[in-house]
Amino acid sequence: MKNQLSEGLFERSKKIVPGGVHSPVRAFRGVGGTPVFVQSARGVELQDVDSNRYLDFCMSWGPLMLGHQDPEVLEAVQGALHRGWSFGTAEPYSLELAELMTQTIPWLQKVRFVNSGTEAVMAALRVARAATGRSKILKFDGCYHGHVDSMLVKAGSGLAEMASPDSAGVSAQVASETLVVPLNDLAQLKQVFELHGSEIAAVIVEPIPANNGLLLQKSEFLTEMAALAKKAGSLVIFDEVITGFRVAWGGMAEKSGVIPDLVTYGKVIGGGFPVGAYGGRADLMNWVAPAGPVYQAGTLSANPIAMTAGLATLKKIRRENFYSTLEMKVDALANELEKVGQKAGIALKVQRAASLFWCVFGNIKTNDGFVRHPGQTPEEHKAIYSRVFHALLNQGIYLAPSAFEVSFLSRAHQDEHLNRLAETLGSALAKL
Repeated sequence: MKNQLSEGLFERSKKIVPGGVHSPVRAFRGVGGTPVFVQSARGVELQDVDSNRYLDFCMSWGPLMLGHQDPEVLEAVQGALHRGWSFGTAEPYSLELAELMTQTIPWLQKVRFVNSGTEAVMAALRVARAATGRSKILKFDGCYHGHVDSMLVKAGSGLAEMASPDSAGVSAQVASETLVVPLNDLAQLKQVFELHGSEIAAVIVEPIPANNGLLLQKSEFLTEMAALAKKAGSLVIFDEVITGFRVAWGGMAEKSGVIPDLVTYGKVIGGGFPVGAYGGRADLMNWVAPAGPVYQAGTLSANPIAMTAGLATLKKIRRENFYSTLEMKVDALANELEKVGQKAGIALKVQRAASLFWCVFGNIKTNDGFVRHPGQTPEEHKAIYSRVFHALLNQGIYLAPSAFEVSFLSRAHQDEHLNRLAETLGSALAKL
């Protein structure tokens, strides 16, 4: 495919934008090569500035449950634009969305809208610290909670060691307030609670970690985590920015049966527009200003266009309830892709949950054959994925430009699109 215009735009962008992009993964550094500059999208298809067309399995990193430019959402947004696109006042559109969410999710008693998942996490952590009077937060290695300073940390060399910054610009003092435990390791989790339980304001977790691969957790891990937190007087925060309204209407809280004290949302609830939300128990949310002393504000929070798009999206999802259909499609696709890998003589495991899937290349050396924390990802995975990514891109299929990001199915994906992915992957692997 020709990428002359994309290459030119990338060179121009690098002169005035850090790395040439506004979010790091878009730069293709994880797979090599020059990023494509997309100018339009519809249904399941992207079109770049060079007029190349791509079958999209990235779906804007998860928000587009209905595909690009769903007609119902488009009509709602067009109507909203005619009313005005930013008021800076109270308005009825966020109220209607909030009512839909709180009236259908029992543990979401109150909710506050913000502009991103990062903002939602930042505010939820602040509420947890205020409500408990404690300062430490426990997170898990392999979970991503946005670019909040206290979440950009990595584990020390042992349980007694302080966490250290995982990004330049994060101070050691901020990192010291975060405890980091490996995923799926109940023994270490129990030890940390024994050492620091009385200091931990909250445990925050992606119930299905989906930013370092799709790291499926055993059900007992989440259940025991919640029990340990409750015993210690710590809150449980589910980061459902990706999984909320995608794996089920009630997200992973519904599927796992583990009820969080606070939950963060994003992606799907904005229908593809910038959005985030945090909510949970009413007594905790009443700490938030102006009802309480925890300050949080935003000029564009509850933007009427995003609220309208999110409301139209959620109404359609609730009306059609296509969760089981998408899950069956992903299961069938995963089985077919694994057969393609087997036929080509290349180890391929497709980890999936609901409408998310992640292709793992290489031999997984675990007892149950699953990657459940980042250290279990095969060493050869990244190199193989990079070659596969470009082979598919050249044939008009767009996957996430990172070996550790997941793919998404939408309502707009049909069997013909899944068959095309399987056939194209088969051709690519045969050449490897």
